[in-house]
Amino acid sequence: MLNSTDKIIKHKTGLLNLAEELGNVSKACQVMGCSRDTFYRYKSAV
Repeated sequence: MLNSTDKIIKHKTGLLNLAEELGNVSKACQVMGCSRDTFYRYKSAV
């Protein structure tokens, strides 16, 4: 069973992976419901 931390990590990595697959950060953020600023904060944390 996933705890809340695992869910958050899956969402963040999902966003990063989707952006890589699409080759378009803006589109990935739109699909996931996040801002581009959020994406780049996640990316810098990795």
